[in-house]
Amino acid sequence: MPEPDPADPQRGGVSAGQASVPDSAAPAAAAPAASTPDTDAPRAPAPRPKRTRLTRGDAVRLGALSLLEVVAWGILYYAMIVAAPEVARETGWPVLAVTSAFSAGLVASAIAGIPVGRMLDARGPRTVMTAGTALGVAGVVGVALAPNLWVFLAAWIVCGLAQSTLLYQAVFTVVIRRHGAGTQLPLTVLTLAGGLASTVFAPIVAALLGGLDWRATFLVLAGILAVVALPVTWFSLERRWPERRAAASTPEPADPVRAVLRTRRFWMLEITMLGIVAASFSATLAAVPLYMEKGFGFELAALALGLIGAGQVVGRLLFLVVPRRVAPWMPLAIVAVVTAVCLGLLAVVPGPPWLLVAIGMLAGAVRGAQTLVQASAVADRWGTRSYGAINGVFAAPVTIMMALAPAIGPAVAGGVGGYAAMTAIMAGVALVAAFTARAS
Repeated sequence: MPEPDPADPQRGGVSAGQASVPDSAAPAAAAPAASTPDTDAPRAPAPRPKRTRLTRGDAVRLGALSLLEVVAWGILYYAMIVAAPEVARETGWPVLAVTSAFSAGLVASAIAGIPVGRMLDARGPRTVMTAGTALGVAGVVGVALAPNLWVFLAAWIVCGLAQSTLLYQAVFTVVIRRHGAGTQLPLTVLTLAGGLASTVFAPIVAALLGGLDWRATFLVLAGILAVVALPVTWFSLERRWPERRAAASTPEPADPVRAVLRTRRFWMLEITMLGIVAASFSATLAAVPLYMEKGFGFELAALALGLIGAGQVVGRLLFLVVPRRVAPWMPLAIVAVVTAVCLGLLAVVPGPPWLLVAIGMLAGAVRGAQTLVQASAVADRWGTRSYGAINGVFAAPVTIMMALAPAIGPAVAGGVGGYAAMTAIMAGVALVAAFTARAS
């Protein structure tokens, strides 16, 4: 049964881990930023009370969402990363064409996330995410049966539309609308589950490919997605959000998204996050050639890349201890500064190998924390009532940047003469983002 959203966004909204202002303090708390013209005006951060405990029902529904993330990320994202070489070998299509079709799906996911966010706000998650799951099943079946590269591309675009309803952006909306107060723990659990998807599904996909051809493998994966995800989305998600009575002192604007988009604060937040993502992902995803440039063998460089991924888990756990009385821009600035320091060290430190691996793991930890800082950024500034719609607009360019990042690093490295030089440039990009964070 759906439970009421504990956050009342008409009293200023809540951030991830930030509760709404008590009734007695409502006049002083004023409206959410999106409800007033002066959304760029400096304001003190709202007090963050102690983290609320999850009820048993909340814990069950969080477990269901976590299972959904493992399966959705594993099938709609990591499966093709594992299978791409085999797909290219069996079909004769170029590996670049196969991975480009997958990347096109990611771009489609970013664009579709904008209307999906609005639908999640307006209609609740059950219908939207169940329909997205069915679309994902159809898309994976389309991938498996694609007779040529063009149909394969179209099927991945369908999968991208499904990704916009099932991956982090959508479930973050569910968690922040559902839990209002105390979202740090649920958000951390969900991203840890998403991080486990590769650990769970990479060997599953590899084992399936060992006994089946790639088309049969993806048909099996489509079946897993249907059997697991359809019941989760239909039975564990709210049919609709509870209605909220608007307070007289905090009128909701006719179009809160447009009101936010007119602010300098939003665009500085967007620029800052794009800078962090471009720097962090472009450099860390190119870690293998960077480490080999510094004398690592291929096997050790690949192991070091894996440890960067493991570092993300640590970074997400650290999100649980983020100070609870800080301005919303500070976590963003800290992530940017530490990213700049880590990438700068990776660029200039010659060795020994253990030190470079340790620096890479720290860079991975910061990348893991960035996911959660991004998730809470909109709620921290503009509350939860229109979180899905505002976050859809905010996250679309960031998602596209993530899709392009694997190509950005090698392209820049080719232009500047090496991966160490590229990493130094990305450190500079992150440092600029640290300065723009204050204006967000």
